[in-house]
Amino acid sequence: MIHAPKLDRIDINILAELQRSGRITNAELADRVGLSPSPCLAQVKRLEAAGYISGYSAIINLNKIGSSQIVFTSVTLGDHRRADFVKFEQRIAHYDELVECHLVSGGFDYLLKFVVRGIAEYQEMMEEILESNIGVSKYFSYIVIKTAVARGQPSVKLHLPAS
Repeated sequence: MIHAPKLDRIDINILAELQRSGRITNAELADRVGLSPSPCLAQVKRLEAAGYISGYSAIINLNKIGSSQIVFTSVTLGDHRRADFVKFEQRIAHYDELVECHLVSGGFDYLLKFVVRGIAEYQEMMEEILESNIGVSKYFSYIVIKTAVARGQPSVKLHLPAS
């Protein structure tokens, strides 16, 4: 990765457009941000090389494939040494059903987000996690009934410094 360049208005607009539509053609992107195609492509490549763009992906409607259930899980570890956190994070990352893992402050240590086929699969996985001796002292499950808003990522424009 090269040194991260300072972002200008055009860079921010490119990132925002790619965030909205990662499959946009370079010609359309160039038109939307006010550049000609060749400099636009060069700027996108520079943003990729600098690590501002870490990849492109499709948003899949999992319910079209089969049923799915989102479960948030709060986890408290039994011990709180650095090695305990490292062990937990390394082992929990192996579960494909885990889509997010956050170390949080407050009444528990981690907030996890799982997407599973159903509650029975979730419970079987949790029993496996508990038996795997990765330091879980207790956990609470929160079954999602309805997702009211799902944006994926916050807008890149929210991360701009205040002017």
